[in-house]
Amino acid sequence: MSFKITFTPLNYTGWGALDHLLDEVKRFDAKNILIVTDSLLEKLGIVDQVVNPLEAVGIQTEIYTEVVPEPPLEVAEKLVRHTREREFDLVIGLGGGSALDLAKLAGVLATHDGDVADYLNLTGKRSLTHKGLPKILIPTTSGTGSEVTNIAVLSLETSKDVVTHDYLLPDAAIVDPALTVSLPPKVTAATGIDALTHAVEAYISVNANPVTDGLALQAIRLISGSIRTAVSDGSNKEARSDMSYGSYLAGLAFFNAGVAGVHALAYPLGGQFHIAHGESNAVLLPYVMGYIRSSCEKRMQDIYEAMGYTLSAQHDEGDSLKCIEELKRMVADVGIPLSLQGFGITEAALGNLTEDALKQQRILARSPMQLEREDIHAIYRNAFEGVVREKS
Repeated sequence: MSFKITFTPLNYTGWGALDHLLDEVKRFDAKNILIVTDSLLEKLGIVDQVVNPLEAVGIQTEIYTEVVPEPPLEVAEKLVRHTREREFDLVIGLGGGSALDLAKLAGVLATHDGDVADYLNLTGKRSLTHKGLPKILIPTTSGTGSEVTNIAVLSLETSKDVVTHDYLLPDAAIVDPALTVSLPPKVTAATGIDALTHAVEAYISVNANPVTDGLALQAIRLISGSIRTAVSDGSNKEARSDMSYGSYLAGLAFFNAGVAGVHALAYPLGGQFHIAHGESNAVLLPYVMGYIRSSCEKRMQDIYEAMGYTLSAQHDEGDSLKCIEELKRMVADVGIPLSLQGFGITEAALGNLTEDALKQQRILARSPMQLEREDIHAIYRNAFEGVVREKS
């Protein structure tokens, strides 16, 4: 059996990796650059770290800060129109997953016809035909993996949809943990569990392979060993570095193996209740994994071991059960609610959540256990009550 493995063309990782930005910009002979970011990063001075070396050599930049978390389709449409009206020759995405996803769309769709809606996975009728403008992506969080994937996620009225194509891959990704030091604890926690979820779901995906397995397990080791410190002491260089590397590896793993049930059920939480994507994943992670445990018991044992625990001599189901307990404990330790009620969601919402999650068949297809309507509703109920239960 063979596997297709796709990586971004060029990646710089490690403390100080941002120093390579100017060389990459020169490689594309860019003279007028659009920088898609958010206003907070501008206030913190992080945008200056990108702009100053470029403007020092005469490169013109425009800073676009109309970025919001979990960006609605309308935000993407406005950005794409703006990009088409200017003569940009390169797009830089700087920030969390929202800024990076929007930068991808701006770069590709700047040279395409039609609206962003025309290219959505579930409802769009158009296909991308070429790469568009060059793109450089620079994450300032350790979580989304957007800098190494071909997906841009957008919020719709009650759920989410994506534009996905290899043309959305950046020409270069720059992953510098130094840019994450100012990240607040709450965002560190949410994006960190998001990255962990990417690794866990990639490892149990039906599309997993030996390459993605190695990436996912190392990501789990790094994230589980550092997330608590990164949340409690954001200035800890080692923890920030491990989280950055872990997020990067998890991104590579899930881009090639895919995510599954946790993400499928998380999208409606973001769409209907505007819960941050990382928190949506975090509150569902132990309940989805607990429900499907019997379908991936051995893999759950491997995950538990990667978290730093010693397996029992019998290597029995107790290890996979302990893995679920540790996932739940980790979510609690970094301050994320352990039930849907903790986010103000009522029991009456479970039905609508279930119906919207069912639409995510592209993602659900990667689950090692087939999840039907009754299964999805049962998982939401478990997450509502805060009780881990297996499929009966």
